[in-house]
Parts: sequence; C-alpha cells; structure tokens
Amino acid sequence: MFGAKIKIEKALHDRLKAVADKAGYSSVEEFITNVLEKELAKLEDAENDEQLEERLRGLGYIE
Repeated sequence: MFGAKIKIEKALHDRLKAVADKAGYSSVEEFITNVLEKELAKLEDAENDEQLEERLRGLGYIE
C-alpha cells in the first residue's frame, strides 16, 4: 500500500495496535483505513451541509 503518510504520537499508535490486534486486523494501517472509511461514509451520507455540521459537532470536531 503506497500513498500519503501521516504522523501520530507513539502512545496513540500503541493503543491502535492493541485494538487492531484484538479485532483481528493484519496491521494498524488496515485498522485505521477501515475506521476512516466508515467515518467518511457516515459524513458523505449527510444530505446537506447542516446535517454534516451536526454530525461533526456530535463527534466533537467543531463547536
């Protein structure tokens, strides 16, 4: 898998690895990709900007 890279803190990576292992993912990258795809699908399904803003607010990304 080639593409953009992101940096995350070691402590977060360790937590992601532990959860990915327990859930049966082959790698942290596979787990993160799956989680991000699910969240993107939810946000992309928003019918309008108002719904999108409300979902982002519910996730704590905006106030």
